[in-house]
Amino acid sequence: MGQKNQPWFVNAVIAVRTNLSPIELLRVCQDIEARLGRNRNKEEKWGERPIDIDILFYDNLVFSNEILTIPHPYVHKRAFALVPMLEIQQSYVHPVLNKNILELHEELEDPEDVFLYGTISGSRLE
Repeated sequence: MGQKNQPWFVNAVIAVRTNLSPIELLRVCQDIEARLGRNRNKEEKWGERPIDIDILFYDNLVFSNEILTIPHPYVHKRAFALVPMLEIQQSYVHPVLNKNILELHEELEDPEDVFLYGTISGSRLE
């Protein structure tokens, strides 16, 4: 997203269980980013950064305030988020769009190049 001319970086998706509220989880994520060298005050939006942690979904919660929107407002447009999610839980249904991850991936206008350590065969990652 954003600047295409920047150093290569790894993008990953993980699923976690937590007792933290969404805002508490965001603060933990931002703390991890800061400890790994991210300075949100000095970077431009979607510019070069050492790490970027986003909360894509939080169960089936729909939430928005001035610092956090769940589900992530662009998740359904980003192959680099949807492709790894195919491996985790392709049947998960986006709580606003009412489409599962596989359907969202199939609707991408620009599927981008996403390198995986597996291959997509049919609708499953193997």
